[in-house]
Amino acid sequence: MRSPHRIATFTSESAELSDVRTEESVPSGTVPHNPYDELGALADNPLDEFLHEEEPGDVEWTPPNHRRGSRRRNRFAGLPLATKAVVGIVVLAAFVTLADRWALLYAEHRAADRLKDQLHLSAAPEVDIEGFPFLTQLADRRLDEVKVTVPDVAASRVSLAKVSATIRDVRIEGDGPTDVRGARIGGMTGEVLLSFDDLNRELGASQVTFSGRGRDRILARGTLPVAGHDLKMRADATIRRIGDTGIATDIGGMRLDIGDLATYRPGTRPSEGLHLSRRSVARLATETAKAKALLSVPSLVHRLGVPDSAVREALRSDRRLSELTGSPRFVHQLMSLNLVDLALAHPALLKKFGLDPALLQGLTRLTRPELADRLSLAFRLPKLPGDGTGDVRLSDVKVEKDGIRVGLTGEGLGFER
Repeated sequence: MRSPHRIATFTSESAELSDVRTEESVPSGTVPHNPYDELGALADNPLDEFLHEEEPGDVEWTPPNHRRGSRRRNRFAGLPLATKAVVGIVVLAAFVTLADRWALLYAEHRAADRLKDQLHLSAAPEVDIEGFPFLTQLADRRLDEVKVTVPDVAASRVSLAKVSATIRDVRIEGDGPTDVRGARIGGMTGEVLLSFDDLNRELGASQVTFSGRGRDRILARGTLPVAGHDLKMRADATIRRIGDTGIATDIGGMRLDIGDLATYRPGTRPSEGLHLSRRSVARLATETAKAKALLSVPSLVHRLGVPDSAVREALRSDRRLSELTGSPRFVHQLMSLNLVDLALAHPALLKKFGLDPALLQGLTRLTRPELADRLSLAFRLPKLPGDGTGDVRLSDVKVEKDGIRVGLTGEGLGFER
């Protein structure tokens, strides 16, 4: 570190050297140049005067406004008049469209509630008023098209899965858009669907399922409990119209299979009743005990038309017994025999064939009308609310894969508020 003494000596020497150089470089008779004079001249024209110098007309500086609203107003103010008019029309159209849709939704809701009350429905239907704009139609008191869908309509023992209708040319009656006293319908088309799923649920309590076969036939297949036995059931139904407002079924081909032993067909015709199956009769040729027990009943043998001599030979010889019971004539005669009558006179004999007497009693109580009633279905169109004018009728009935579909037509219908 340098000492203060050395710094002072160096400064003094530097000053003396500067004086010597000055004296040598400055000519005689001239005043020596002083650099501090230039610094004094600069003080006469300070930089602050240059920076604060103002020109005529200058405005005092203010901070900029960065708010977006002002920019948007400035941008919109700079648009051409035609563009502003287009934007205004678009905004107005949007508000008018929104008001029209709100009015439409309100009208559809009121109409749905009205139909629910007048038709005594469990749920409000779906109402769709077609056409745009709605307010002009209302002002004109005429609706072009209205679609109505009603699910789950009760119809006697079953429920209609869906009733849909398209209503056209609806003329609104009243003094104005806000005063509606009624309506008159020019025409209507629609359909009624009775689904097989609903039939299976509402009529198939005994595990019976329904399916379509052809244009007008329904097959019923499943099981039916009788006297503690689950019998295999099958039946055929034919769809028919009842006038112009209803449909019904004619049940036919009903049969209950008791395993592979016998078949029961309710009724009083010769082909109906309880009959042994072909397989059960064919086993008599090898089951000699059952065959001999059958031939030991004289009244039964006479009904079968077997000669007494043939019966005696069959009872003495197993070969002759097998030949008799295996003959086509004997098989046919025995299958044609109604075992209901035999059960009343010889219940022990039927036990040998494996038939429960309690089951036979249950079958005799299961009459044809009772069994048909379990499988039959029918419905009529509900009475529509209104002033009684016009009519609605069924136009076409057909069986499809998912159920029974029925067409609807109507015209001249009038409704009052």
